[in-house]
Amino acid sequence: MAEISDVFFVDGVRTPFGRAGEKGMYWNTRADDLAVKATIGLMERNANVPLDRIDDVAIAATSQTGDQGLTLGRSVAILAGLPQTVPGLAVERMCAGAMTSVTTMGASIGVGMYDLALAGGVEHMGHHPIGGNADPNPRFVAEKMVDPGALNMGVTAERIFDRFPHLTKERSDRFGMLSQHKVQAAYDAGKIQPDLVPVAIKGADGAWGLATEDEGRRPQTTMEDLAALKTPFRPHGRVTAGTSSPLTDGATMSLLAGGGAVKELGLAPKMRMVSFAFAGVQPEIMGIGPIPSTEKALKKAGLSISDIGLFELNEAFAIQVISLLDHFGIADDDPRVNAWGGAIAIGHPLAASGVRLMIQLAAQFAERPDVRYGLTAMCVGLGQGGSVIWENPHFDGKKRK
Repeated sequence: MAEISDVFFVDGVRTPFGRAGEKGMYWNTRADDLAVKATIGLMERNANVPLDRIDDVAIAATSQTGDQGLTLGRSVAILAGLPQTVPGLAVERMCAGAMTSVTTMGASIGVGMYDLALAGGVEHMGHHPIGGNADPNPRFVAEKMVDPGALNMGVTAERIFDRFPHLTKERSDRFGMLSQHKVQAAYDAGKIQPDLVPVAIKGADGAWGLATEDEGRRPQTTMEDLAALKTPFRPHGRVTAGTSSPLTDGATMSLLAGGGAVKELGLAPKMRMVSFAFAGVQPEIMGIGPIPSTEKALKKAGLSISDIGLFELNEAFAIQVISLLDHFGIADDDPRVNAWGGAIAIGHPLAASGVRLMIQLAAQFAERPDVRYGLTAMCVGLGQGGSVIWENPHFDGKKRK
């Protein structure tokens, strides 16, 4: 008989993230091969998990075509050497793809149907620009369901500034600058590298190399640099390249397990899933999506925002994160928020990013036994938000000095 189970995040890895486009390190690498590398790296790190015990593989991609098509979960499972008895599926919820892979597999584990599952995402934005293969229904605009600008994420970010005038460009610039500085500090301290799987890459000259770290970082960024940048989404606007996540290629993968499998296989989970929620908002201002999804997730968990000791918020745009912090009364520079920086520096390969947030939260949990709960949250194109609340298995109840 199936039994209701706890859901555990056992482990997660990712490829280094590369700049999208011809000059990026993954221009000559297939999207599915990035997901294969992440899958192999994850299973090598968890060699005590029998491959034939994996119940399902969920891999997300926003543009499900070309080298990101063909039911990624199944095709990547075969390419990564998993037994042919292991099934797989593809997931699509734009930016929250990998997050949805995790919550969908987690729900299947929670109701006792699965014991072990792989969940992740991949996006090769160089090969598949956002919306490149999509054909939006003309009714969206003709029947005024959605403003034409709603499909341009930068335009939706500018609208957050319009709605909340006290959230200034200067605050957004400072947040973007600090993200760059925090990511570099985390690299310097060796915090990020342990969860990166190196990828063999082929340069334009045909020479082979190895991708070992995130490519798009700009640690020397200053406020003066950011103040001088163009505002591409409107004249005299407030969103710039310095306060937006860059176009990025990369893959992430996680191993999830139920309580029975954790016990049977002697696994050491890094996090326990407490609750999750998704919510819809006006597509024209999609960046505020994580506010209602976080409120829903907190309610499901019986928690309040003050119970959250660590936040990993996807920095699609600085203004989008600041709007959530402002709503919940949290300072822009609160040390609980994105302690190791975020997507403005690391990049946001759309459907892969959700699991990157989880990987960073899990690593911080290990260092912070004084913190019981953490949140991973992100805004989602076409007006959605996604949030997952996690519990720290290392929590000891002792206050930090």
